[in-house]
Amino acid sequence: MLQQGQIAPPSGIAQNGKPALLVFFETDCPTCQLALPYLNSLAQSAVQILGISQDDEESTRAFMRQLHICFPVEVDHGLKLSRSCDPQSVPTIFLLDSSGRFVRSIVGFDKAGLNDLAAELGQPPIAPEHDGNPAWKPGCSSRHLEPESTSANGTGSPHFLRKTAEPATRITLDDKEDPFAYCMRHFGDALPVAPPTVERVQAMLAACNLPAQEIIARIPPFYGEATVEKIAANAVMAGCEPPMMRVLLPLVRAVCDERFNIHGVQATTHFAAPLIMINGPVRQELGFWSRQNVFSNVAQANSTLGRALQLILLNIGGGRPDGIDMSTLGNSGKFSYCIAENEEENPWEPFHVTRGLAREQSALSLFAAEPPRGVAEHNAPSGKAILKAITRALATVWTYRMCSLFEAIVVLCPEHVKTLHRDGFSKQQVREFLFENTGIPVRHFQDEPGEGTQLTAMYREITIDGERCYQKFRSPGSLHIIVAGGTAGKFSAVIGSWATGELGSQMVTYPIPDSGG
Repeated sequence: MLQQGQIAPPSGIAQNGKPALLVFFETDCPTCQLALPYLNSLAQSAVQILGISQDDEESTRAFMRQLHICFPVEVDHGLKLSRSCDPQSVPTIFLLDSSGRFVRSIVGFDKAGLNDLAAELGQPPIAPEHDGNPAWKPGCSSRHLEPESTSANGTGSPHFLRKTAEPATRITLDDKEDPFAYCMRHFGDALPVAPPTVERVQAMLAACNLPAQEIIARIPPFYGEATVEKIAANAVMAGCEPPMMRVLLPLVRAVCDERFNIHGVQATTHFAAPLIMINGPVRQELGFWSRQNVFSNVAQANSTLGRALQLILLNIGGGRPDGIDMSTLGNSGKFSYCIAENEEENPWEPFHVTRGLAREQSALSLFAAEPPRGVAEHNAPSGKAILKAITRALATVWTYRMCSLFEAIVVLCPEHVKTLHRDGFSKQQVREFLFENTGIPVRHFQDEPGEGTQLTAMYREITIDGERCYQKFRSPGSLHIIVAGGTAGKFSAVIGSWATGELGSQMVTYPIPDSGG
């Protein structure tokens, strides 16, 4: 391991009389994906940071784009700098003094260490205690310490997790074998699937600019290698058109984002299923539906994308409902659970803009979701009355007397949105009103003990309409607002979450590229 004063930094780093950070990372390391975005706030405060990627140019560019890294990154060709600095694992952050000498390091993801580092650089804390991420998480072995192996392109580059896999298995059926029946028995979700013939899969691959054997992610709980080819095969079975590969590849990356915790979502006894929410120009370009019957089977794009994800989770990840998937009652969303936002009827910023992306970008968001709870309110004279009705449904998320540990999506229909906008509500004001007015009366905890009653010491007591209540949600950020549905009918919905925070699932949002890959 590097000793104090031994570092020979890259040209230009820590040579302006100021301290600097040197950050070693791998693009497929979950802990690196967790840690590096925290450094963006330091970069924005003019602290000099240089990321050192131990992977190739293409993977590094994709990593920076997906995580919105805003500081410079260089590829460590031949791992020369890694061998010189000798980090034992990644991520490792080296602090250099103004003359370029090593001062200290942070290994893995360490919130306390990150905040201490920020203080040493004269900056405020950068890792909040209650942002849903763990306080500490170990990283992965540094590439330069991995055994030498020959990569798929024959370069001899060291790889800990291989980037490519063998071609998918080809199966030749006897003429007497019904391909639909065969595929339903072996690959289906209890509904018929389209046989993934070589020709159909090749058509899907032609819409994508990545090699067929490239591994996009490893799908829990069995961590099967989701190659481009295997994703394409499951997309064929789900009925996707070839252009859908443009959305499927970032979707697979998103569902395997450690923050989303698909391993827990796949194995929980809860109702949760991944809900896909689509925003941006891709809605019109690929035919995603956002209007009446948005949760139904009205559009091929919604239905086939949601089903393709479920088949990938089942066939590659191994999350079968008669095996590792232990949901007590299940969720019909496990066939397909995909909606688009009705941005045309939304007077506020679209959902993906709320999540930090540009309005002109296409994006997908994933949420570990219960089935929708309907909220009918046709007679309310004001936006406030509509929101009061929604708080009643929000109070039942997970179960009535459980507070603070969960999140919810509020799906507002266009007619309710018109009333709210007419009354001057912004999206943030809607969120704050729902947060401040959703609670469980304290007197209801004086009944028989039950789920949630054992946790009252951690609940926050507030007053709602003159009555003492425990506040249902931890913060306004626990509530997500999206506009969807038809323009006739005053029906909105509440969708509860699985457990959230470091032991649960966090919503993730990924950009969708303009073309495949």
